Order: sequence, then structure tokens, then C-alpha cells
Amino acid sequence: MSNTETNQLVQIHSVETAPEGSKALLEKSQKAYGYVPNLHGVLAGAPGLLEAYQTLHQLFIDSSFNNDELTVVWQTINVEHACHYCVPAHTGIAKMMKVDDAITEALRNQTEMPTAKLQVLHETTLTIVRNRGNISTEEVNNFFEAGYTERNLLEIILGLSQKVISNYTNHIAKTPVDKAFEKFEWKK
Repeated sequence: MSNTETNQLVQIHSVETAPEGSKALLEKSQKAYGYVPNLHGVLAGAPGLLEAYQTLHQLFIDSSFNNDELTVVWQTINVEHACHYCVPAHTGIAKMMKVDDAITEALRNQTEMPTAKLQVLHETTLTIVRNRGNISTEEVNNFFEAGYTERNLLEIILGLSQKVISNYTNHIAKTPVDKAFEKFEWKK
């Protein structure tokens, strides 16, 4: 099937069709997930982009944030960027990570977070995204007063870096949502 027949603008690669520099990276995805996510197949068209995404993903997973906080950062950015692929994918990922559905639903529906601390994380992430990193001293102090650290503040940028790669790629490629996440469809 051609890309025009599927309304895609960029090819979704398999291990067999990927450029040489992406083959091992897609094999890594296959091993980790049991299949190659469509996003990874698209990113494979530029081996450095796929490698950067996978590296940033692991670095963010290994950050100081817990699973609830990782989800707040990821989904805040996904919803703000209106990513048709990442919102459903991270809804499913949040379920696998045993994140409370109340957190996921608040993020998807853009309603108040279930705790004041997560609300501050959400608002701080939104400020960083919307203002391209510009944040007031008062907003930073509110973030710290909520119990977050300088490291946490900087790690929002790490999560944002990962999400810019995936969200922007999905907009350009019109990446189809993987079957595993179709039941979590989302529209802004």
C-alpha cells in the first residue's frame, strides 16, 4: 500500500525496510514491546532521530519523577500539542504503569489534577511548553514550594525534548495509532 493510500506522509518502516542505521534500533523496539510501534517505524526513516527518541525516553524514565509524575509531564505535553497518537499511547502506558485513572482522565480532559502537587507539575509543564522555556521566578518558587526540586524542573525539559520528537513527527507523518492503543482514542 502506498503512503497516499493510507493518508500517511512518511513511511512506517519495519526492520526489513528500515535504513541500515535503524535496523538494530527497531529490533530493540520489537524486543521491548513485542512489536514495532508505528512511531518507531516512522522515526526509523532518520536513524539519529530514532536513536535520540529511544535515548531520551530511557533517560526520562530513569529521571527522579515517579510514574504519576512522568505521566503528568508526558500527557500535559501530548494534550497541549494535540498529538492524536501520543495521547492514546500514553493512556495505555499509564495503565501499564498502574497510574490512577483519575490522573489520566484529568489530563486527557484538561480538568483539575487530583492533587495540588500534581496540579503544580501540570501547570509548570504547561508554562514551559507555552512560553518556550520562559518561566517567572514566582512560578519557579511555587514549583519548589510544592515539593519539587531544581532537578525536577530541569527534567521537565528532558521530557519535553522527548515529546517534541514524537509529537511533531506524528503531526508530520499522520502516524496511525497502534492497535494496542486504539481503544484510548482521543481528539482535542
